[in-house]
Amino acid sequence: MTRIEIIGAGLAGAEAAYQASKSGAEVVLYEMRPAKLTPAHKTGEFAELVCSNSLRAAGLENAVGVLKEEMRLLDSLIISTADENQIPAGGALAVDRSKFSRAITEKIRSIPNIEIVAAEIKKIPTNDQILIIASGPLTSDSLAESIREFTGEEYFYFYDSAAPIVTRESIDFTKVFEASRYDKGEPAYLNCPMDESTYKKFYAELMAAEKIPVHEFDREIFFDGCLPIEEMARRGEDVLRFAPMKPVGLKDPATGEIPYAVVQLRREDQNGNLYNLVGFQTRLKWNEQTRIFRMIPGLEHAEFARLGVMHRNSFLNAPKILRRTFQTRIDPTKFFAGQITGVEGYVESAASGLIAGINASRIFRGLDPLEFPIDTCIGSLGNYLETAESKNFQPMNVNFGLLPPLENRVKKKDKKRILGERALNSIRRFIDERISCDDNRCSS
Repeated sequence: MTRIEIIGAGLAGAEAAYQASKSGAEVVLYEMRPAKLTPAHKTGEFAELVCSNSLRAAGLENAVGVLKEEMRLLDSLIISTADENQIPAGGALAVDRSKFSRAITEKIRSIPNIEIVAAEIKKIPTNDQILIIASGPLTSDSLAESIREFTGEEYFYFYDSAAPIVTRESIDFTKVFEASRYDKGEPAYLNCPMDESTYKKFYAELMAAEKIPVHEFDREIFFDGCLPIEEMARRGEDVLRFAPMKPVGLKDPATGEIPYAVVQLRREDQNGNLYNLVGFQTRLKWNEQTRIFRMIPGLEHAEFARLGVMHRNSFLNAPKILRRTFQTRIDPTKFFAGQITGVEGYVESAASGLIAGINASRIFRGLDPLEFPIDTCIGSLGNYLETAESKNFQPMNVNFGLLPPLENRVKKKDKKRILGERALNSIRRFIDERISCDDNRCSS
């Protein structure tokens, strides 16, 4: 084996390439964009963010916040670049997506032992090189067929959707107010308040709106973490008021009262020229989107920089195919990384690429792959993929429920903090005792 090959330069592939390159190995990174785009991607930049510009919660009382901190300790390219390009988002880590992707691309291209090959890989290579497949949930049909042949397992699938983006100059600021929920952090969201009458009219139109049909040969299976707004609404009139449109923790300064419902707008770029409709992923037809979303107070004259889109996401039946090291059970020199593995979310995808990249470099150097501790957030993801029930396997975001329980009972209000502290202490020990030690060839 003379090199490490990686298919796909998304979040997982870019992270994997960076981690693998640190071993000194020659890394070949294949990316088909921009010559061939997916239904969701718009550029040829690496690590392009599709659905949202948010990497979710930043605090350590949230599992994804702990995961990001673990990744910082592990020298994650994705997280360090996100930190460098972040924009205000209250208690979340959000980025200027254009600057973020451009920075990732420039950093990867500047690493001398990474060769970038602009080409579509239609079949899994049959050579004896170490391979990481990070082709993403929008894997091309030809490569998907090759993966099916390699794994011997059919894909499952679900539908993912992206929210619309509006221009700042088209927002009526006399009708919206700036605030973060519970006044947490700086006021980073624009809030469009609705009274009961406005909400019910909006709901009725949303329910009656025309949707983009799915292909006849596909069943409608949605991942709960990224449901289209109209699919959520179908579950009941008040569901939206307890999900993306919940008014809890927000008080309209114009009335001094909590609104009946609220649509939040989050900054999409560093300059604050674009705003994302939070939680409004959709598969409505475009003319219906403009008509219905202009019913939202403050958006009556909204200009849409991007309308909502929907695309098919494919993923492996991971418990049948993968080990927690992200190696395949079939061939330990073949890895998968990213959402195709069954992790869900930007941060989780990058984390899988980090593990795959580290372990690919270890295989290249003749070292055993690492199994990250399951009491860490990054380790719990790999553990879930390896040990979950395969019959009804579904994608998973990182959450504290994946971690083993605490040995001692603690107050409920302290539980998440203590789980987070335990995870960070565990990853620090792991870095000292395994990663740093092995890199220096000391005994473990």
